[in-house]
Amino acid sequence: MIKIANLSSSEVNESLIRKAINNVLKGEKKELSLSVAIVDSEEIRQLNHQYRKKNKATDVLSFGEDINEIVICPQEVKKNGDDFNKELKEVTIHGVLHLLGYDHEADESKAKRMFNKQDKYLKIN
Repeated sequence: MIKIANLSSSEVNESLIRKAINNVLKGEKKELSLSVAIVDSEEIRQLNHQYRKKNKATDVLSFGEDINEIVICPQEVKKNGDDFNKELKEVTIHGVLHLLGYDHEADESKAKRMFNKQDKYLKIN
């Protein structure tokens, strides 16, 4: 089950988000119930500061364990490139991969593995 709550002032393509999540889960042969919160810059900045000690807005955060939530900030996603839907799909995939245990901050080989997966799922329509 995928629950999406748009708490932001931006419109987002929820169908694109669901499809990206389902493609990753199918490709990784995983079943996972998760929620996606769409928030504004100030909200994600506060979460990033609280949980990662980084006092700045970011495009996506993932909260695993029992929560299984991805938080996406459309204003920050727009800064990533000209094609908003492509960038939205990318941060969604990135967030799901984190929920599944992939990590790009631990070491270079794990980062390469995660980004290769991310690129693979980006190519799926």
